[in-house]
Amino acid sequence: MQQNGQPVLETPRAAGLAGVVFALLLAAAIVLVRLGIPEGVDAVTAQGFTDSGRRDAVRTALALIPFAGIFFLWFLGVMRAHIGEGEDKFLATVFLGSGLVFTATLFGAAAAAGAVLSIGHPPGTAPELSSWDFGRHLAYSLLTEFAMRMAAVFACSMSVIGHRLGVLPRPLTILGFLTALALVVLASNVPWAELVFPAWSLALSVYILRESGRARPRTAANA
Repeated sequence: MQQNGQPVLETPRAAGLAGVVFALLLAAAIVLVRLGIPEGVDAVTAQGFTDSGRRDAVRTALALIPFAGIFFLWFLGVMRAHIGEGEDKFLATVFLGSGLVFTATLFGAAAAAGAVLSIGHPPGTAPELSSWDFGRHLAYSLLTEFAMRMAAVFACSMSVIGHRLGVLPRPLTILGFLTALALVVLASNVPWAELVFPAWSLALSVYILRESGRARPRTAANA
């Protein structure tokens, strides 16, 4: 469909809703993991992990991440069904592959964080320092160095597709490229930088919802 000579992104509201839920769940999970399994000075010793608040934060994050992955796959599938066929096979493959690998590595990071939680038993005692360091580094490596790099590829490919098909506004396309750059450069070195990805996902999903809301009255009027 075109509006004033410009293509409009036509996707079901389900895509936008799934993206919003994914963005909120992922952001909440990242914040909870960061608070429950700290880096830097707070992570030198595992004694702080005996705090029930930190353990509860990690448990809550682990409960949220599977649902975040489900909603992301729903978002990915709907977006690919509506714009993937209009793009060349290379970009469509990169778009799909990066999304799937991101989900897999996100689940891997969650599993590693769960291992950190389990080695703290019995409750009230600190895990061995070697086990603590291994589990913590594995969880953050999977999240910041692998999952976020795949998220960068996903954001970049989505922005390229949106630009080439003319279905995304220029500011949102530029924001996608900046998000990809930030995730590649900053995610593994700057704490909390991974929140850039759910923020971009939320902006994209809100745009989809807004355009879907505008398209419905036009469709009803044309009918």
